[in-house]
Amino acid sequence: MQHVKVPQDRIGVLIGEGGSTMREIEQRAEVRLDIDSENGSVAIDSVGDPVLGMIAPDIVRAVGRGFAPEDALTLLQDDMMMFELIDIDRHSRNKNDMRRKKGRLIGENGRTRELMEELTGADVVIYGSTLGIIGKAEEVQVVRRAVEMILDGAPHGAVYSFLERKHNELTQGFNVRNT
Repeated sequence: MQHVKVPQDRIGVLIGEGGSTMREIEQRAEVRLDIDSENGSVAIDSVGDPVLGMIAPDIVRAVGRGFAPEDALTLLQDDMMMFELIDIDRHSRNKNDMRRKKGRLIGENGRTRELMEELTGADVVIYGSTLGIIGKAEEVQVVRRAVEMILDGAPHGAVYSFLERKHNELTQGFNVRNT
């Protein structure tokens, strides 16, 4: 059995209308979810395929960190999909610095976050003090590197150029491991 903590304001999303989202996760990931809506604790017990059961905590974590349930469930599509969470707060000196870095990651009118998605094919969600990524390993790697560049203070133009170069490599099938 595994335990995941979900923010209070995301419990309803995880449960879904009449429990529909919870049931869909349970059925597709072959797990049983025990959600404590008082404290946000979710116990995950595998009742079927253990490999699917190992993916379930990431699905729950992704929903908890702002992803739509249908996006989180893409983690079950194939073994190439992965979920990664970057703690913006860990890269910040204080609350003001964290807000500034979060703003840089979002970009004006959400443009930076959108470009990360468009140019990599990954889903990117910024929620609270975290940035979540769902995608294939290569896509997640490129987004992670772009995020690190922004958090380290790189100009947006340099990050956009990096993303465009990696987009061309991804679409042409080049190896993107040397980021």
